[in-house]
Amino acid sequence: MAIKAEKRITPFKVISVGFVILWLVIAAFPFLWTAWGSFKVQGDFFSKADWTNAITGALTIAETGSAFTANGYEGAWIQEEFWRSVINTCIVVFFTVTISLTFGTLGGYALARSGYKYAFWILMAALVFRAMPHITLVSGYLLPFFEWNIWGILPTTIIVLVAINQPFTLWMLHSFFLNIPKDMDESAMVDGCTRFQAFRYVIIPVMWPGVITTGLFSFLLAYNDFTVTRMLLSQENETIIPKIASFLGSTQVQGNVMFAVAAVVSATVPLLFLVMFFQRQIVSGLTAGAVKG
Repeated sequence: MAIKAEKRITPFKVISVGFVILWLVIAAFPFLWTAWGSFKVQGDFFSKADWTNAITGALTIAETGSAFTANGYEGAWIQEEFWRSVINTCIVVFFTVTISLTFGTLGGYALARSGYKYAFWILMAALVFRAMPHITLVSGYLLPFFEWNIWGILPTTIIVLVAINQPFTLWMLHSFFLNIPKDMDESAMVDGCTRFQAFRYVIIPVMWPGVITTGLFSFLLAYNDFTVTRMLLSQENETIIPKIASFLGSTQVQGNVMFAVAAVVSATVPLLFLVMFFQRQIVSGLTAGAVKG
């Protein structure tokens, strides 16, 4: 009977584990600290006299009678109607991701299976547009949007975000399709499928992790965008990022920092759950290689 060798704990393993733990603490600390501070008053969270007030909540107890308060969340969500911005963001994100993935999958598949040289130049053109700053593309839309009186509404912002995001989805999905052997398409068409049926019933199920990975990156682009949404949306149609910025105020308008802190936590928590839920698909998509027949 073979005796399993005991695992030896080497100094290298100890250092490696310690480094990972230290990195996790440093990476998670800003969010945890912000989440903790969102339940304090501004005087405690931004205390200059004693930073421990952010932990003990001395002023929070004096003002509210408790060490924790939800005044920041109440002010952001109810008083400033942050929920409207959340709804606007959901609409923008849904249509941006849906349209980007639809055209990205069809275009990426067509370019991956095309034997013509124009496919290469289309991808190069897409790469050039991807490398351009977003503000460059937005400025080209402003004049026609003002002339046609369609500035400030959600559909125009969705159009611009799709235009910005499409080169990325095209490139990423094109690379996934290249990893799928053409034999799968041909076998399906020999069995009686049309080209589109082979794409829908055979290719897409195989590369589903790649679609989810690309969709997540498209989601993050639309969800976290500030430049496009700030320039193209009116105040009543603001998404969450410009709305959070407005809570901070300006040199002319006084803001409420704790509203911004509460809104930041509210906007970050869904992202954490989203990544945790799709973590397997994301890893599978990012590490997708050749498909075995």
